[in-house]
Amino acid sequence: MSERSVCVFCGARPGKRPTYMQAATDTGKMLAENGWRLVYGAGDVGLMGATARAAQQAGGKTFGVIPAHLVRLEVGKRDLTQYVVTETMHERKKVMFMNSDAIIVLPGGAGSLDEFFEVLTWRQLGLHEKPIYLLNTESYWTPLMQILDHVIAEDFAADSLRGFVQPVESVQDLRIALRAALS
Repeated sequence: MSERSVCVFCGARPGKRPTYMQAATDTGKMLAENGWRLVYGAGDVGLMGATARAAQQAGGKTFGVIPAHLVRLEVGKRDLTQYVVTETMHERKKVMFMNSDAIIVLPGGAGSLDEFFEVLTWRQLGLHEKPIYLLNTESYWTPLMQILDHVIAEDFAADSLRGFVQPVESVQDLRIALRAALS
């Protein structure tokens, strides 16, 4: 079986609650322990850095992609298995997506929402069938799921939209879901 890779979209900040950083650390470790390569935004700050450091400490492979203009701001993590610098944010998202078999979205801000909505839209349009998971730490993504339900209820999307996103409540649930999807 070929190596499987999991894209993690998440915040470049640690967030308000310590449980967000813990979930990022646990996710990185879990990916490595299952032999899945981490594909992420190559930052060494916030949830991004915590996820990558945990994957590295657990012996996992890491593939980081960062646009040149964010190398200093997000502290580009150059000690990864693979480190790619792109010209634009759009190119970053494309490279991350193309090099992964599944997508996880941890808590994050506008950038994480942008990444999530792009892969969700591509899935809705039939451009891929990769699973998309929202790690719903401390119910962080519950309002987002309510927005998606509202979009469907107001007939701006088909019911199928909801099926393209799987919220998971814990890293353990995420591991189970990924094992099923990637086996």
